[in-house]
Amino acid sequence: MDEVGPPSHNARDMTGLVLLDTVMRVLAIGQLLLIALVIGRGSAPRPIRLATATLLLGVASYLTLTAQSFGPLRGPFWSLVQLNSQSVPLMLWVFAHLLFERAIDRRAAIAALVVTFGCWACFFFAGYTNVEARSWIALVQRGVSLLLTGHAILIALRERGDDLIEKRRQLRVGFVIVVGALAFIVIALEAFFGFRGAGSDIAIAQSAAILIATTAMGVALLQSDPDLLFDPARPEPQPAPSFSPSEHVLNRKLEAAIADAVYREPGLSIGGLAELLETPEHRLRSLINQRLGYRNFSAFLNHHRISEAKALLVDPTHVDLPILTIAMDLGYGSLAPFNRAFRETVGQSPSEYRRTNIVRN
Repeated sequence: MDEVGPPSHNARDMTGLVLLDTVMRVLAIGQLLLIALVIGRGSAPRPIRLATATLLLGVASYLTLTAQSFGPLRGPFWSLVQLNSQSVPLMLWVFAHLLFERAIDRRAAIAALVVTFGCWACFFFAGYTNVEARSWIALVQRGVSLLLTGHAILIALRERGDDLIEKRRQLRVGFVIVVGALAFIVIALEAFFGFRGAGSDIAIAQSAAILIATTAMGVALLQSDPDLLFDPARPEPQPAPSFSPSEHVLNRKLEAAIADAVYREPGLSIGGLAELLETPEHRLRSLINQRLGYRNFSAFLNHHRISEAKALLVDPTHVDLPILTIAMDLGYGSLAPFNRAFRETVGQSPSEYRRTNIVRN
């Protein structure tokens, strides 16, 4: 009878690595579930709470799905864990739109949902029996995931200057970019090494990065929930009753710029306006938010642009002026954002507003 010797040094090292990886994943999963619970019960709007909780649960599902020691736990609900994991890029994309108050393109959302669900379903019907089909399905799923994640990061970068509250602006942009960067790294590792072929060293690095990011995310979200996940429908902050001398001078310069229709400039940013007024950007942000009562720079621009649009639409001398021309002259890049901003402000489309008021007058 052969004697069974003690475990080799390499075997002990591998066992230790797997144990370390498991501990970090359990800690990260616990934090994600706690954050999801707190945010889900918070005061933010329901769509944002739902998107945040679903996104965090998806990351937890990925950590569960890729853990080497969780394999024996597979059961009838394992397929749902896989679906939640694969939905992370889509939920990050939706979350970025909601967080930065951007309209979600329904066609793009439906297409992404169909691809995400379709790839998940195809893994069961063709993926396990057809290696070539599995490779193509994985290629499509990762390609769409990269597009969604990249677009979410692009939204954060493009909208980083719109928010007038510095702390919230940094939290918003940082949150999306950190989660997006992690998603990019994970997708790249899967594409290079395969879903489970990365090895213990890569798995530990991955779980450690997610644990660190999760801890930082928890600190930011749980301490700054009212700032980060605020209600867009909440009334704008009330302006302060009086200006300091320096604010009074800056406000006079801003009023002069508004009188010269600076808001018509396409792509005008808070930085560009601050440079035009020859003032530090943070001072202009503070003035528009705390003294004039606007939550973000887009709301400030839309207020002046929509006010002029309303005057043009009811002016009989401009009755034949195309609405697209009005939108472009006021600084909008296309008709869609103008229509959306006008309807949100007035409660009617520009054409309805013109028809109603021209006939009435």
